[in-house]
Amino acid sequence: MAEYGLLDTDEADAPGDEWEELDVSDTEADRVARAQDREFDEFRKRIKDADQFKVEASVFDDATYGALYKLVQDGHIDAFGGPVSTGKEANVYTALAGDREVAVKVYRINASDFTDMRGYLEGDPRLEELGGNKKAVVTAWVKREFANLKRARAAGVRAPEPVAVERNVLVMEFLGTETGRAKRLGEVHVENPETAFEVVREYLRRLYDAGLVHGDLSEYNVVVHDSELYVIDLGQAVTVHHPNHEDFLERDCENVAAFFARQGVDTSGDELLAYVREHAEPGEDD
Repeated sequence: MAEYGLLDTDEADAPGDEWEELDVSDTEADRVARAQDREFDEFRKRIKDADQFKVEASVFDDATYGALYKLVQDGHIDAFGGPVSTGKEANVYTALAGDREVAVKVYRINASDFTDMRGYLEGDPRLEELGGNKKAVVTAWVKREFANLKRARAAGVRAPEPVAVERNVLVMEFLGTETGRAKRLGEVHVENPETAFEVVREYLRRLYDAGLVHGDLSEYNVVVHDSELYVIDLGQAVTVHHPNHEDFLERDCENVAAFFARQGVDTSGDELLAYVREHAEPGEDD
């Protein structure tokens, strides 16, 4: 697999529960927003007046400005760039942190009904206390994405490096160049689909072996960056503790196999699922 090198897994963590110490109480961003001090108000006005941040209030509410303010104060963000992508649940922007470019993912709270999120959250007894509290649900979701990125990388799966999380804002490694974000696998011509398939298959196996299932894996959640394949959008990823994790794994395998079959690879969802299950042992050290 010389074209798409795989990462070493010597430092991979044992399977576990990334929600064990989940805290959805008020964050510093909420406290800053309530305090509304003069410096924070000036910061909010600067961001609000910038052309690239003239978005609906449902994305940048006061507490979101508070989260960004806290991230700036902590040195995780120095200067903001423009938008990278907009979606139903979140917008992604570029920013500078020292001499490094990062991505800032801002989840909506007020505008979304989180119907799509519920399938990944319901059935987990650890989340029953969240109920219909949108702020608590989003805070939990963002913290889970941060934890899932860390676990995926520890398992030897290329994914954006998580940098910091504050309330509904996630700062992570930016995958792309000065011309824009990295291209999704479905947006490029795959010159060697067999090799690419072997890498994505190994990523599926490594995630499952680490007790994690992506839950929405397809050609739209794998990008090509610096001639390597990266898995993105792990907010919905669940552990093997989730009651529907097997269904999510089957769907991931079906989506991945269907894409590569269209590229001429001799594979199927059932074959990919059987391979992952045969070569992974999730939870053996749990």
